[in-house]
Parts: sequence; structure tokens; C-alpha cells
Amino acid sequence: MIGRLRGILAEVGEAECLIDCGGVGYVATCGARTLGRLPAPGDETTLFIHSQWSQDQGPRLYGFLSRDERKVFNLMLTIQGVGPKAALGVLDILPPAELAAAVAREDKAAVGRANGVGPKLALRIVTELKGKSLSEGVFAPTAPGVHVEAAVAPPPPSVTGEAVAALLGLGIAEVNARRAVDHALIKLGEEAELPLVIRTALQELGR
Repeated sequence: MIGRLRGILAEVGEAECLIDCGGVGYVATCGARTLGRLPAPGDETTLFIHSQWSQDQGPRLYGFLSRDERKVFNLMLTIQGVGPKAALGVLDILPPAELAAAVAREDKAAVGRANGVGPKLALRIVTELKGKSLSEGVFAPTAPGVHVEAAVAPPPPSVTGEAVAALLGLGIAEVNARRAVDHALIKLGEEAELPLVIRTALQELGR
């Protein structure tokens, strides 16, 4: 079973990428957020891999930029009705720490914004993920007002979250907004101030 790929990024498609590892090309299916954060083709990259096999499609690899994202993907696949497409859709709009915060708030609407996730499935995801560690040091409470041992408060709003919210207010689709903000932060650095991040993200969208 393949758990990680490290090699040269050869190609990036709409839903997958090709990584050359010592002359062998591996195709990994990825979410839009992951694809948007990959380096330019020709550069080295590392993906954490979830391997899946089926009689119809044979082996299939799903790629993530962090162990947390792979962990949450695996957790969501254990939930009835959640397939790889829906799990990737959730991670496209809610990275692990933000998903943990949404589950803690029982924010079904946030989860339901993901492609392929309706209200009933969003409720099931929030319910099933309660009490589980979704990101390093971040746990989702088992019930409103009840915290599991070692639980921490949801993280404060990040520059990423605030910038995405600002773009959403302009009517930009969430997946596109997150991709533009991610590109802006790669260009500016994680310490960039919010107004500059928003302006740069808008420039990215205008390309």
C-alpha cells in the first residue's frame, strides 16, 4: 500500500495530478484545494496518499498535502453515504482545523456547502465526527457545551478564513475563492496582512 509519494510534479489536471517518482508516473486524485496549492510542474512535491482498490476501477490513489487532511478523508469514508468525491468536497471548503470548528459548532450549513453533500449527509458528517480528533490538538466536542479530555477551543479566525469570507461576500464561488487565497498566500507568505491578501486574490481571479 502506498502511503506517500515524493517526486517531480509532471502534470496537473482538473481532478488529478501525475507525479514522476524515479521514472514511474503515479496518478493521484486530489481535491481542488490541494491541486491549487501544488508547485509548478517540474518542481518536486510530496503528497500523503490514501490507497483504494476496487474490482471495477482497480487501484486508485488519493493525494493530500498533509497527514491531517488524509486522516480526515479516511474518517469521512467510514461514514455511511460518504464516498471519496464527497469527502474531497468537504476538504475543499473546510481544511481539518476549520472542519473541527464547524463540527464543534454543529454547523451543518458549513459542511453542506461542499459539492455532493446535501443537508442530511451534512448532519450525518457532523454527528459522526463529534469527539474525534480532526487536526493536531483540535477535538470536536461530543455534545454542545461538553468537551472531551484535552479539548481545545476552536482556532480564532485566520487570515485565510477572513479573506475567503470577503470574496464570498463578492459573490465568488467558495472553491474559487479558497484557491485564489491559497495562491495569494503562497506568493505573499503566511504573515501577509488581510487587505493585501484580498487584493492579490482578486488579481489571481482576474487572470
